[in-house]
Amino acid sequence: MQAFLEPLSPEEEQYYLKLSHQGDRKARNLLVEHNLRLVAHIVKKYHNFDREKDDMISVGTIGLIKAVNTYDIKKGHRLVTYASRCIENELLMMLRQERKTSKDTSLYEPIGVDKEGKEIHLLDVLGMEEYDLIHRIDKEEKIEKIYELLSQMEEGKEKDTLIMRYGLYGEQPRTQKEVAKRLHISRSYVSRIEKKAVMKLKKKLENSAK
Repeated sequence: MQAFLEPLSPEEEQYYLKLSHQGDRKARNLLVEHNLRLVAHIVKKYHNFDREKDDMISVGTIGLIKAVNTYDIKKGHRLVTYASRCIENELLMMLRQERKTSKDTSLYEPIGVDKEGKEIHLLDVLGMEEYDLIHRIDKEEKIEKIYELLSQMEEGKEKDTLIMRYGLYGEQPRTQKEVAKRLHISRSYVSRIEKKAVMKLKKKLENSAK
């Protein structure tokens, strides 16, 4: 099992960040090395993808290096917050390129049926019919926007429910009952979480289109 260095203290982090932004490569390398544990943690979320873990850690590390190089000390937040987004964006960019077909299928494949027996898709739930997408924005860009918004969501039951219910990130779509079992909660609770999460995602999509 690969061993990673412990994270730096906030004081140490700020010290090395200042040196790094002054061009100190050793300080930059230390910041990267002490945050590799973060990369490994984020990579775990994509363990279902048919790809070597070490390869994904390498890609995530590229995102980490970009984060260290572009981090703005004046923002005031911890490097880990900014780096997490950079790492995840780098992984998603790679996965989008490699799994476009799989991703399109996940978003458009049936996830159930309505009362009339018609198939339901994620984009149907979000209120975006194919006709509207074609005329408002390119379909591929809209799908990428969904994944971008998901990457910005906090880790938790809402995000996990969306991923499992709608077969995102290469997952197989799961029923509410299956999701409930995975999350160790009731099916009715999953239903409430799903409704709330979809409404949040829908609102963000609508705002981004304005």
